[in-house]
Amino acid sequence: MRPTRITLAACLLLAVACQPASEPTVAPQFQALVDAAVADNESIHGVALHVDSPLVGLDWEGAAGAADPTHGTPMTADRPVRLASNAKTFIAAAVLRLWEEGKLDLDDSIAARLGVEHTEMLLGDGYDTEAITIRHLLTHTSGLFDHTVPSVYVESILSDPYRRWTRTEQVTGAVEWGDPHAGPGEVYTYCDTGYVLLGEIVERAAERPMAQAVRDLVGYSDLEMGSTWWEILEEPPVGAPERAHQFLDDLDVTGFDPSYDLYGGGGVVSTVGDLARFWRALFSTGVFERSDTLDTMLTTLDGTRALADASPRALPPGAYRMGLWEVEVEGYATYRHTGFWGTLATYVPELDLVVTLTVNQNQCGTVMDDLARDVIRIVGEMRSSADRSIAIADPPGP
Repeated sequence: MRPTRITLAACLLLAVACQPASEPTVAPQFQALVDAAVADNESIHGVALHVDSPLVGLDWEGAAGAADPTHGTPMTADRPVRLASNAKTFIAAAVLRLWEEGKLDLDDSIAARLGVEHTEMLLGDGYDTEAITIRHLLTHTSGLFDHTVPSVYVESILSDPYRRWTRTEQVTGAVEWGDPHAGPGEVYTYCDTGYVLLGEIVERAAERPMAQAVRDLVGYSDLEMGSTWWEILEEPPVGAPERAHQFLDDLDVTGFDPSYDLYGGGGVVSTVGDLARFWRALFSTGVFERSDTLDTMLTTLDGTRALADASPRALPPGAYRMGLWEVEVEGYATYRHTGFWGTLATYVPELDLVVTLTVNQNQCGTVMDDLARDVIRIVGEMRSSADRSIAIADPPGP
């Protein structure tokens, strides 16, 4: 009878380890994480977190703190936030969809894809627009100067937060406030200007406004992304809750005109749930028509170097792919992107895990990293427990 009792015990262990969402044990751990992120950090007013891994039967989201601290409005997971640079993943996906449709090639020169005005501006500052390709823009290897770096840009935003910026003014900033870093393909340096240009390229190749093009190409409706829109360029979806407030230190920037970060480098408003659905679709069959398109998205440009004066926190050359980057967390290879206003999205292939979150504060990147790391560790332990249970339930033969 002993083998039978062992098998029964193993089956019980397996059932506990793999029960959907592991609500009795795991949900309190996740809620404790978001509660602690607010309680332990005075500058963070609200946190929202979404976690899902079909591999271990997990689908959870929750929140803590306030969406609007002035009025005491509680933070909830369905509160939209400005994603900032997480919009780059949307733009990259749209470019790759256009590539699938044969409407552009990743090695097309930007001279062939941009309007005359912006092409001439770049030429006038010494850029070889025939040599810079869409692939260079996607991987931040074009050598372009980033218009968001100089203090004059930040000072302009803070001095007049309601100014309506144009795409052309931002390209003008890139050519007037700095010079080319290097030739295309020579250096890696993160560059919002490159994604502003990609926004224009999407618009021209798709022959419709950028926001509508991205919506159609990504397939918001099919993915049930009902609380996602491109700010100013689209109306908020009917029934979407008000945006959660987001902060620059103690400054509430929620009412700032979003045009300072609108044209491809940022601009998307979404929830942690919608962002998770988008990321899961990227890594399954929900966005791209061909399976090898994701493989292309995860490629980088080899042979680039870092800038001599690159920040110690900058990604190493080769880490950034097309609209996301690769980093190791808790021993797992992960893909991710973050946004300036405290947003993060990540996918862990080995765990089939999507984690999306917001901490509504730009200065708390370490808190975001710690939250993501803790979630990955917990789900990794769930997977290990399930694997051990399977091994006990199906011991090797004699």
